[in-house]
Amino acid sequence: MLFSNPIWFIALAAIGIPVVIHLWNIRPGKTLKVGSIALITEASKTSSRSFKLLDILLLILRCLLLSLLAFYLAGPLWHYFSPEKKAKGWVLIPKENFRESYGKFKPRVDSLIKAGYEFHEFNKGFAKRDWQKLLADTTLQDTVSNKNYWELVKQLDAALNRGTNAYIITPNLARNFKGDKPFIHLFFRWDSYTPADSVSRWIAGAWMSNIGDIKALVGNSTPMGTSFTTQAVQANGDNGIALNVANGQPAVSLKNSGQASVDVDTTELTIAVYSDKYAVDVGYLKAALEAATNFIGPKASIKQYTAPSQIPAGQKWLFWVSDAPLDRRLIDETSQVFRYEPGKVSDVSTTITPGNFSLAKLINAQPAGEVIWQDGFGGAVLAKEQRGQTSVYHFYSHFNPSWGDMVWSDAFPQQILKLLSGQPYQVPPEYDKRTLSAKQLLPNSAVNSYTPSSVATTSSKDVSPYAWLLLFVVFFAERLLAYKTKTNNG
Repeated sequence: MLFSNPIWFIALAAIGIPVVIHLWNIRPGKTLKVGSIALITEASKTSSRSFKLLDILLLILRCLLLSLLAFYLAGPLWHYFSPEKKAKGWVLIPKENFRESYGKFKPRVDSLIKAGYEFHEFNKGFAKRDWQKLLADTTLQDTVSNKNYWELVKQLDAALNRGTNAYIITPNLARNFKGDKPFIHLFFRWDSYTPADSVSRWIAGAWMSNIGDIKALVGNSTPMGTSFTTQAVQANGDNGIALNVANGQPAVSLKNSGQASVDVDTTELTIAVYSDKYAVDVGYLKAALEAATNFIGPKASIKQYTAPSQIPAGQKWLFWVSDAPLDRRLIDETSQVFRYEPGKVSDVSTTITPGNFSLAKLINAQPAGEVIWQDGFGGAVLAKEQRGQTSVYHFYSHFNPSWGDMVWSDAFPQQILKLLSGQPYQVPPEYDKRTLSAKQLLPNSAVNSYTPSSVATTSSKDVSPYAWLLLFVVFFAERLLAYKTKTNNG
């Protein structure tokens, strides 16, 4: 029940008026007729008042009359659901997944369209489409999509009128949900499904190893996750990987997959290590580098130099384990440079993140570039600076047990491996089959979701005429009772 003018409920205070009148019950004294007053002595005059509620039914009718008057003036409205009137809205399906999405939820989509819902593409702009024409279009085929559905639903929240319902159907592939969950105000329902093509296998890379054989990194993706395995490529292709050579360049591909061939990386990962006095540090570093390169797989060479002039140009990595200034030539001719930073040494008691290594000594210097490793106070332990085409890593500690336990940790080669690997491998969208659960993909909502098949609109009806009729009936009853009471008292 709603009221258009609830301020009129102040009139309920008038109920006190009939209560006071009935309590203030003053009646004239009774007259007693006698034959003679000769024997009656004169007495003092007395009077009495009676504060008692009399005529209770009449009091109730008068209070009810005033209450109904306040109710009528407040403008009562009856707010109710009308299930026979279906709320209209939008059905949204990505065009690139229209056929499979429609096939998964055909009965529900058909019933909503019949109930008055409009069909729109779940794409930028949310264009209105004739869904029957899309079904009849034989050239329309489902394709791979890398769109961010969370970004699209934020745009939909801004574009759709408040009160208009949205029914969204999409695949539940993880590649289509990026960033943080949006917070929206839509009345919506989001149904998702796992596509029929839910398993993929592909070659992520291939390389020539140090012993001359060819290795392939094979990716496998399912709704549960993505994994990689390293397989040796056999000339006869017994393991399902074909080897082809064109113009001296070897390439590998999965048999009977229709996928493009992947060139074998025949280049060598060249790593130069220079030091003039830190022999212990170099020993730990070379051990970590050898472990990391064995795990990477591609052909690699690690060479140590004692003079800067001995270092050839074109090195992929240069580890400058020295306090001496770095030659400008080496920076310009090397892809990645890792250098010890000179400066004042301070004793500390903290840790290095990532890896959670203990740190006992640190170089006091102004960090340059992006922080890669940091101490427990947020200070830089390793920072990356871009100088032209070369990435320079500034290290504010040493690879020595007296500086911390990093070199003794199993995680030390892992951190070196991350440096050598660079950017992590990105799974191509067409091969990424990982999925999210409904709870994971649904955006945060300011309103409850709804079920389109049972949603109903709300309506309001003015009940003032009924209140007026009841008011008249009560007034008539009050007047009738008041007349009878007066007659009886008379």
